[in-house]
Amino acid sequence: MENIDLKNSLSNYKNVFLGSKRYWALYLLFITVCCFSIVSGKNLHHPKFELITFIVVAVLGIICILYYLSHDSNNELHKVAFVIILTFGIICCLIVPMVNHIDEMEHFTRSEITSEGVIAPDWIGDEHGIDRLYNHTTGERSKEFNHGVGFNTIGSMKFFEKAREGTVFETTHDTDKINQSTYIRGSAFEQNPFYGYLPQAIGIFIAKLLDLNVVWMLWLGRLANLICYAGIVSFAIKKTPCLKMPLIAIACIPVTLYHASSTSIDALIFALGILAIAYFLYLHESAESSLENKHIIIYSIICLLLGLCKLPYLAFIFLLLFIPQNRFKTKNYKILILLSIIAVGLCGVLWSKYSTPALMHSWRSSYNYVNSTQQLQYLTNNPSDIFKFLYHTVTGGLSNILPELFNYDYRNAASFETYSFIILALEVFLAIVLFAYPQKVKFDKKTKIGALLVFIIIYIGTFFVQLLTWANVGDMEVGVHMRYFIPLLALIPIIVQLNFNKINAEKFDKYMMVFIIGFMATLILAIAFRFY
Repeated sequence: MENIDLKNSLSNYKNVFLGSKRYWALYLLFITVCCFSIVSGKNLHHPKFELITFIVVAVLGIICILYYLSHDSNNELHKVAFVIILTFGIICCLIVPMVNHIDEMEHFTRSEITSEGVIAPDWIGDEHGIDRLYNHTTGERSKEFNHGVGFNTIGSMKFFEKAREGTVFETTHDTDKINQSTYIRGSAFEQNPFYGYLPQAIGIFIAKLLDLNVVWMLWLGRLANLICYAGIVSFAIKKTPCLKMPLIAIACIPVTLYHASSTSIDALIFALGILAIAYFLYLHESAESSLENKHIIIYSIICLLLGLCKLPYLAFIFLLLFIPQNRFKTKNYKILILLSIIAVGLCGVLWSKYSTPALMHSWRSSYNYVNSTQQLQYLTNNPSDIFKFLYHTVTGGLSNILPELFNYDYRNAASFETYSFIILALEVFLAIVLFAYPQKVKFDKKTKIGALLVFIIIYIGTFFVQLLTWANVGDMEVGVHMRYFIPLLALIPIIVQLNFNKINAEKFDKYMMVFIIGFMATLILAIAFRFY
């Protein structure tokens, strides 16, 4: 009986394979073109690793396409999301160089501290009367480091500091055992909530428990973070009654997958952001008189967990105001919504009072002229500069962050030109998916306006937080990155609904999935071509 079932399964996959030639052929063509767009002389001289990587992602991509075509119903799309994120994410976890993601050394340090059961890292320095990592000296940035202050971690962190941005092939100490001796590091993302590092901490704890080689601390930390991300995203896709494919696309774009495959808290921010939008859609499209108080509380908790990781996203709580009134069963829902907004807001204010001073317990204190109080005073005395700030958020901000949809290699200025074809293709793809996705659900004007207002609040709020915590006093041009706005992308299909009724939604989804997988594969290829 089991043999018959196996034969039937193989026969079904064979039929799907033969019947889907146009899709996997398009996939192979796409990743081939992307390869030619980024290949360099270095790759041609030593092509072994690149060729192996191409073959691996080609095979895995075809398997993922076949898996999707066998599970393309709305009831199974969450399984597809989970599988494709893990398939390409695991490769990303292993081949991205040591602590190479932005700020990963600091995220990794906090993860290790959390693996020791420490919820709030203890700043070593207060007993010496030192409240910042760097001394305040003349010049725009301090170079005078306060020695002997920071956070207790373990001696193996020295290995990752030295091996930083190198591959496992470029170090001979990756096979060393984990060094549990005490070591002080200056920065450990003290300002972030502990739960953003629990998955990574579990992975690191397992590496310690099994007495694995030191590199496994990083690999298992990344892997556990990725699994958590894939699980939350998969649940979000399952929960939402609509816009499943756009949410999958956002969850799988290269910049998202790249950071989800690290030890960064960004993975949780992306996942909770997608979950918040999915749960909002679930509430918005629920049956009449079906929502209870518990639904408001659950959504509020999601927004709070997200907002404590990235304060501007507390504004997602305002989406509760745009759920149709007839969806609620209880009469007191308006009072509960108001209380939820107030409670989430107060928690955000209290958390900011704790987290903002903690920024000085890190390398950020090397910037001498960062002072939120003085920055606010400057704006009060120079109100015309507010318009300079707003102008920058609309012009310079967008032009700087859009190329980072793919461009993980932010430290290499030439990489924007190297990946120009891929970046353009990705921007066009996302524009089609987010602005012109053929939807069955139509949102009313109130919901669209509400989503737009929340979008604007978070977008400008992100720049404003950077203005207070990063920019020199009087400097209105703040630096931001695309990863800050990933959850905001999920609001676009709600705000903008272009009607293309003649589009075959079923075929549209199939081609969309081909390109989703194609861009994930292209990320892996780009990493292989760049670092190996």
